Amino acid sequence: MRLSARVDYALRAAAELAAAGAGPTTVGELAKEQDMPPKYLENILLQMRRAGLVRGQRGPEGGYVLARPATDISLADVIRAVDGPLANVRGERPEHVGYRGPAESLQQVWIALRATERSILEEVTLEQVASGSLPERIRQLAADPAAWD
Repeated sequence: MRLSARVDYALRAAAELAAAGAGPTTVGELAKEQDMPPKYLENILLQMRRAGLVRGQRGPEGGYVLARPATDISLADVIRAVDGPLANVRGERPEHVGYRGPAESLQQVWIALRATERSILEEVTLEQVASGSLPERIRQLAADPAAWD
């Protein structure tokens, strides 16, 4: 699995907003906390706003806040907002890609891969990431030494 810098920045900014609670956080504060380029982050936050994940507040006390409780926003929600579908093959959904002959079963592999990604990314919420209280299943998967290779 390959995550773009855009997704990485979006997830890190979203975790910061989850940790900040109800108060707005400026792009500058988010960028400084996570060592990200502010202009690039602003574009990411606009995408997240269009997806209904964050709200912008104007004025001297302005900034960004989560549009929903952090317990209701999964990592998959954030990824889809800034990068589209979780798994694709050459820009297509796996069920729209067909193969012939010995490669025919690859489509099932891609669909299974997407299902596995979903099972993890839809389970983990921003609140869990921000608080460090990941689900037990996720901690077990990450604790396996083979996962680090």
